[in-house]
Amino acid sequence: MTNQSQPLRIDIVSDVVCPWCVVGYRQLARALEETGTDYEVHWHPFELNTDMPPEGQNLGEHIAEKYGSTREQSQENRERITAIGAEVGFDFNFADDMRMYNTFNVHQLIHWADTQGRGHDLKQALFAAYFTDRRDLSDVAVLADIASETGLDRPEATKVLEDQRHAAEVRAEEEFWVQQGIRGVPAMVFEKKHLVTGAQGVANYTEILKQLASTRA
Repeated sequence: MTNQSQPLRIDIVSDVVCPWCVVGYRQLARALEETGTDYEVHWHPFELNTDMPPEGQNLGEHIAEKYGSTREQSQENRERITAIGAEVGFDFNFADDMRMYNTFNVHQLIHWADTQGRGHDLKQALFAAYFTDRRDLSDVAVLADIASETGLDRPEATKVLEDQRHAAEVRAEEEFWVQQGIRGVPAMVFEKKHLVTGAQGVANYTEILKQLASTRA
């Protein structure tokens, strides 16, 4: 699979407050490594909660309202996600006081980081900041800190969020993917034509990559 002249293009539409997005990416990354695939990943924005107020909402309450889950069902789901995350080396650290946030600012920061070739690094840092360290992604100062920890310029990160310079571009990209029929994430598009949704598991991603390799050969 390493003899392809062009890297396999993978567009991933996701949100950093989506647990299955980090699980799905980690599973895919393991399959890419195991198959020796030459690839390039392009991240794209999706907001799970466009109407979320600035202060966010308790995660448990949010899940109950959005999906009708009982407290017991929510706890079982958290335990399942935590176990699956551990299988791919990601530490979920759920707590009763966790909050769900709107992520428009987050996506603007990733867009800015991407112009400097650091979008992927920041995306991974934000996954960990939210799910492992339970940091407040609605706080501009916290986001600037995370950017700085990823090797980006903190004062500039703050300005990016304060002046909203990438807001129109990010909003347009979000709308583009919705127009393509994306209603849930993660959504992965291989070679701009093969859509795979949800976290599929390492074995399934491996099979998908093998099939793609055979068609590209």
